[in-house]
Amino acid sequence: MGGCGSAVVTGVGVALPAISYSQEEYTLLEGDESRRRLVDRIAAASGIAQRHVAVSPLVEDVKNWSTAARMRHYQEEALPLSKDAVASALTATRIDPADIGLLCVTSSTGYAAPGLDTRLARDVGISPTVERLLVGHMGCVGALPALAACANFVRTQRRPAMLVNAELSSLHLQPPPWDTCQRVVNALFGDAVTATVVQPERSAAVGHGLEVVDVVAHTDTEHEDYMSLTVGDHGFRMDLSPRVPDVLERFLRPMVSGLLARHSLGLADVRWWAVHPGGPRILDATESSLGLPPEALAASRHVLRAHGNCASAGLPLVVQELQCRSPLPPGHYGVSLAFGPGLTLYAVLFLGV
Repeated sequence: MGGCGSAVVTGVGVALPAISYSQEEYTLLEGDESRRRLVDRIAAASGIAQRHVAVSPLVEDVKNWSTAARMRHYQEEALPLSKDAVASALTATRIDPADIGLLCVTSSTGYAAPGLDTRLARDVGISPTVERLLVGHMGCVGALPALAACANFVRTQRRPAMLVNAELSSLHLQPPPWDTCQRVVNALFGDAVTATVVQPERSAAVGHGLEVVDVVAHTDTEHEDYMSLTVGDHGFRMDLSPRVPDVLERFLRPMVSGLLARHSLGLADVRWWAVHPGGPRILDATESSLGLPPEALAASRHVLRAHGNCASAGLPLVVQELQCRSPLPPGHYGVSLAFGPGLTLYAVLFLGV
């Protein structure tokens, strides 16, 4: 990546909705008793124990809300959660909100203008002169291109950036009838908001940091229909093919190896792996493609089990979990991976500082 300085991830703040339910409760969504056995199998294979949701489909009839109603609820629910996540990130990194030069909001689950970005900046004390960027509708992969944009800003402007990933997938439960694909989607996605601080340098007062060294992407348009996110009359519909892991397994190794080779590194030089917890088969495909031991993705599997797939907020959850469990030591390398519609793969190379 170009630039005249460094860009360091110094902290991640997290906010989760107060409502949660177990994966066993998820099967109650299925009113058709003849399908209950299929739903039980999907839930058992999901690798998920519980999920946090802004709106519980077990209490409110989300599936019949209009898209307009879902967008109103997004604005109501996402703002207080984002304020909590940002406050946590600012406290952890000891950054004054007035010093933030760029506020980047990433979401594939809610939009409005003026919206979350302007209201969040106003409410947490970020300057009205802050630069704002919205990264929308990129799905789970959006976490990494947004981080790359923040890193480029920090390198050139020498000012901190705040990246907010605000994903409330529970607002997009589709109306039945559900095919197997939609039942899998219903079983996978949870809600979370994360706030990531990127600074020109690591502060000794806040411990270990992650310098963003390089970014690489690969888009396989031949299989673009394997993963899609479309806007309909009842919110946003996610479609996932069961063949997505096969495509990832094919393209991941050459993409990651190419990224590492640009820095005279190999897979054995990577100490730390932050992989988006898209589902158990996606994590299995990542392990297989890169030849990783099971413990390499333990943090990703933990986040999947505790929160489900939180779209673009899922990867920051993994980064936070890894930095709590085993911070990337100074001078060692880590790799972060995310995947989304396109069919697009992204990787970021980190250096511990």
